[in-house]
Amino acid sequence: MTLTLDPKQQSARDWFESLRTRICEQFEAIEREAGSDARFVFTPWDREAPGLVAGEGGGGVRGVMKGKVFEKVGVNVSTVSGAFAPEFAKTIHGADDDPAFFATGISLVAHMASPHVPAVHMNTRYLVTAKSWFGGGADLNPPLPREEDTAHFHNVLKAACDAHDPDYHPRFKAWADDYFFIPHRGVHRGVGGIFYDHLEGDFDANFAFTRSVGEAFLEAFAPIVRRRMHESWSEEEYRSMLEWRGRYAEFNLVHDRGTLFGLKTGGNIDAILMSLPPMASWS
Repeated sequence: MTLTLDPKQQSARDWFESLRTRICEQFEAIEREAGSDARFVFTPWDREAPGLVAGEGGGGVRGVMKGKVFEKVGVNVSTVSGAFAPEFAKTIHGADDDPAFFATGISLVAHMASPHVPAVHMNTRYLVTAKSWFGGGADLNPPLPREEDTAHFHNVLKAACDAHDPDYHPRFKAWADDYFFIPHRGVHRGVGGIFYDHLEGDFDANFAFTRSVGEAFLEAFAPIVRRRMHESWSEEEYRSMLEWRGRYAEFNLVHDRGTLFGLKTGGNIDAILMSLPPMASWS
């Protein structure tokens, strides 16, 4: 990539990439514990848009692993810049009058082999238009919800939020409940988590919070995987997972803002759609 970054942009990019490395190492360690030698395959890509020379608009690295525990997990990092199309610019915070943008972040979706191990989504990002802000969050998506797992996930994220602002968790939990909802089905995509956006103002404080969200993710998710990954399941439970995955696919294709952002900004198609499950069913 040939982008020239200012110190804030560079520090955000560096941290997102370091978080990617630690997450992938942890997920590969879980595969080792299950007797699998699965590893991530990393594929770099350049942003494509009319008039861009390769690498001029930035790009990213798509990481995918298919294993015994993680049926399909994608961990992507990207750092891109350019200009939004005029109509799309009207929908982006701070881009009404000037469509120029910069964005860097990490995005993760894991679909698990066992219906007893929840799928999960996490992303954190830093965007710059005429304004600059952080956003992100994490949410748990179990085909077969377990109260113990749900409580653990929420408690870890609450502790991360409370360390920065006691108002964050109730606000961002409610935001997740509202955002991760499938209106045409009248159901939530999963059991929630936190979601936040347009966190602007104090860069250092907001970056510190975003780092806390990323750090909390592994503490929130990895213990659940290890607790459930050896449980056996029935054919009926597996069919329930496939049907639930259909709902997940519907949300990501119809309502997810990150999917739209990637498609509208010349992102890598495989990286954008890595959120889709490897198998799903509609009955």
